[in-house]
Amino acid sequence: MVKLIHTLADHGDDVNCCAFSSSLLATCSLDKTIRLYSLSDFTELAHSPLKFHTYAVHCCCFSPSGHILASCSTDGTTVLWNTQNGQTLAVMVQPSGSPVRVCRFSPDSTCLVSGAADGTVILWNAQSYKLHRCGSVEDGSLVACAFSPDGNLFVTGSSCGDLIVWDDKMRCLHSEKAHDLGMTCCDFSSQPVSDGEQGLHCFRLASCGQDCQTKIWVVSFSHILGFKLKYKSALSGHSAPVLTCAFSHNGQMLVSGSVDKSVIVYDINTENILHTLTQHTRYVTTCAFAPNILLLATGSMDKTVNIWQFDPETLGQARSTEGQLKPFTEDWSEDDVSAWLCAQDLKDLVGVFKMNNIDGRELLNLTKESLADDLKIESLGLRSKVLRKIEELRTKVKTLSSEIPDEFICPITRELMQDPVIASDGYSYEKEAMENWISKKKRTSPMTNLVLSSAVLTPNRTLKMAINRWLETHQK
Repeated sequence: MVKLIHTLADHGDDVNCCAFSSSLLATCSLDKTIRLYSLSDFTELAHSPLKFHTYAVHCCCFSPSGHILASCSTDGTTVLWNTQNGQTLAVMVQPSGSPVRVCRFSPDSTCLVSGAADGTVILWNAQSYKLHRCGSVEDGSLVACAFSPDGNLFVTGSSCGDLIVWDDKMRCLHSEKAHDLGMTCCDFSSQPVSDGEQGLHCFRLASCGQDCQTKIWVVSFSHILGFKLKYKSALSGHSAPVLTCAFSHNGQMLVSGSVDKSVIVYDINTENILHTLTQHTRYVTTCAFAPNILLLATGSMDKTVNIWQFDPETLGQARSTEGQLKPFTEDWSEDDVSAWLCAQDLKDLVGVFKMNNIDGRELLNLTKESLADDLKIESLGLRSKVLRKIEELRTKVKTLSSEIPDEFICPITRELMQDPVIASDGYSYEKEAMENWISKKKRTSPMTNLVLSSAVLTPNRTLKMAINRWLETHQK
């Protein structure tokens, strides 16, 4: 089942975009504002709305960490905001001054793409806020953009229907007419898929357009075998142009919104329609899934944003949700613990665990005494079930830790790397650990103790993909 749990009606004009971080929901509108809401109770933050843009705000997106929000506008600017206090961090002006229609962060947060009405595509350095590279499409406005999960490439869509694939150096790898009457949106699934060829990183890509269709593609890329884009299928259901599409974070569902005022949720594996939602009274312009929890936000020209909640049991998502959690329990957030409880058929305990701020580290430290005395779980059987599940987690983490290949372990932290970078000494380290090392150790190498020739850290995407593949095989 899916049910409407909240409606936000604070904008004074059409809602153009909505986006989730792990704790916040952002919305933007023709009314020139961006609004921020807490996911705990959907109350608006004290520093919201965010005001800077002088014309309509077309798009907003969070950095992967959720600490920064980007917004872009008809006024020709892309603005970066501190989500904690609402302060502007940077104002990046499109060189041509053309209205900016779309913006997206790269998966490693180092870059931000902005696409404009005149067809220009700008790749900004998200740390220095300076223009890094630029390009353009021959025809139409840039209206859609999405990065592949590994960050090796990104896709843009134009009002003329062209789907263009770019690498991280902004070289055009591929171009084709994807939607005859114009593209409107595109999104990558974060989950890799098997396409029968070794050495290729394959991901699903969804695109939608004025031709009333939502199309599924398989994108693959490797530095040895090159790039491939394969058309897979078209999803039916809408009777008018499709304006927005988005994958769920576990890759199991795809949602689309249309001029026909409806929202359709698909099972991406069977391509069957799971739900058709018809609450909005005008065109549905935007939709987004929340990470870790099964929430969906849909926005419309009716000036509202609807928040929908899915039942993981009914959708058969419990196992999928559990599979998307971080491999090491001590790294789990409170939301991760909530998702784990739902997957273990313990969703009735989500409220008490949240009330007591139980994250992954606290979860592993729970005892029968703390369950009874601190969390006030009265049922002996329920306490026993929770303890059994926690013990299974402890055993799994212990086994996983003992099997980690040495090359996946950071030399500084001695833990599995999540965001590996290459330093000038040629060794790979966890990004945050190496940044702290450089700031405190006067730029010496942790491995050789020699002075580093440079403080520049380069993302090791090949190692990150290898780690992710290893985790996938060991989490099953």
